[in-house]
Amino acid sequence: AAAAAASATAPAVPAAAAGQGAVSFGVDGGKAAPAALGVKIYTVPKPTATDIPQPVAAAAAPAAAPTNESGRLEAALKSGKLLVILPLFALLGLGLSFTPCVLPMVPILSSIIVGEGAQSSRSRGLLLSVTYALGMALVYTALGVAAGLAGEGLASALQNPWVLGAFALLMALLSLSMFGFYELQVPAALQSKLSTVSNRQASGKLAGVFVMGAISALIVGPCVAAPLAAALVYISQSRDILIGGGALFAMAVGMSVPLILVGISAGALLPKAGMWMDSVKRFFGVLMLAVGWWLVSPVLPGAVQMMGWAALFVGYGMYLLMNSGQWLAKSVGVIVAVLGVSQLVGVVSGSRDPLAPLAHLTGGKTHEAPLAFQRIKTVQQLDAVLARTGGKTAMLDFYADWCVSCKEMEKLTFVDPQVRAKLANSVLLQVDVTANDDDDKAMLKRFGLFGPPGIILFDKTGKEIANARVIGFQDAAKFTASLSALN
Repeated sequence: AAAAAASATAPAVPAAAAGQGAVSFGVDGGKAAPAALGVKIYTVPKPTATDIPQPVAAAAAPAAAPTNESGRLEAALKSGKLLVILPLFALLGLGLSFTPCVLPMVPILSSIIVGEGAQSSRSRGLLLSVTYALGMALVYTALGVAAGLAGEGLASALQNPWVLGAFALLMALLSLSMFGFYELQVPAALQSKLSTVSNRQASGKLAGVFVMGAISALIVGPCVAAPLAAALVYISQSRDILIGGGALFAMAVGMSVPLILVGISAGALLPKAGMWMDSVKRFFGVLMLAVGWWLVSPVLPGAVQMMGWAALFVGYGMYLLMNSGQWLAKSVGVIVAVLGVSQLVGVVSGSRDPLAPLAHLTGGKTHEAPLAFQRIKTVQQLDAVLARTGGKTAMLDFYADWCVSCKEMEKLTFVDPQVRAKLANSVLLQVDVTANDDDDKAMLKRFGLFGPPGIILFDKTGKEIANARVIGFQDAAKFTASLSALN
């Protein structure tokens, strides 16, 4: 029997290739369907539901453009346009140069230039600062590429007591040269091996500065911000070292701009010799001690931190008072000594906050009561909690004791009344990845994170809200805007 013609509403059937049989679906009584040249028509008189092909599903709507910073940066990296990526990440690095992670490198570099003494000049300061910055940038890039390829962050490995203690000890040893205990110079045995070099001491000095910059990359490495997270995610997914590594290097160069400016200005403005120069060297020696103590403080109890700051401030203050005849130096000595005494009084009276040691005595509050987070350890615990939120949205905060940005969020952002109001009807969850054990790594891998800080927002069904992640520190105003995704 001839095939019946399909009605206008019948689903379209793809045309068969020439010489192959085509199946015509229809109802009895219709007109025969014309056969194309070389195509045979077969009839299915009473087609069933399984015989009738379903309409082709409409093409999925294009993915929405990313609205958060990390998403936009990942999109820029995936474009592969180096002329866009490199300047963008250099500019972002410049913005990161004023964060607590990068600022400690300023006194380190300044101390190196001060150690030049009479040899310091604008050109010499520029050379030293560029060498220092290059060492930092190369190692920072290498660490980032290694973390991306490994699929997990190296921050926890760098932020353990042994690594931090070793770096703090190095800072203390270098500070001794500022106090005149020894002079930083190339060993005689090494100088003899470099006899073919025209300026043996200068070349050795540059090599030492480069190594110091490379070691200083350990300061910057653990600080996770949106640009770093985007580059690491790109490297882990695409394995493209050229684009990802180039972005990391450009960001490190941006972070180095203030260091280079400090090098130029210090080389030109610092005194060349004399009593004033000795005072400047001792000041930078104290700064290096402060940097060392600041680096190791995340793994120390609050009381121990305050005792260390008290010893440093009181000691330097008393030195200025007893060894200087100028009123300016004595005034600075009084101020520094008072700061040290306040730390001592605070720790004796029960305070554990070095930033506000006397707040509990004056009736003020160090900060508002912390948010009531529910601690989560494993992925299974997280899934169980998200399954019974009672129709509430949820926020998951990744935290670690050594994470500087986490402490900033805790003391500056989470205490804001508007932030608290936004989170009033949400389930607050927190995972502490300080230990960096298998459960912590699994939790980070679940969300493709390389370390804290990172905040994930979930809707009322327990699903992550797309393009709403918060990576790195955000102030109260910016974080309040990020939380609008919960509504």
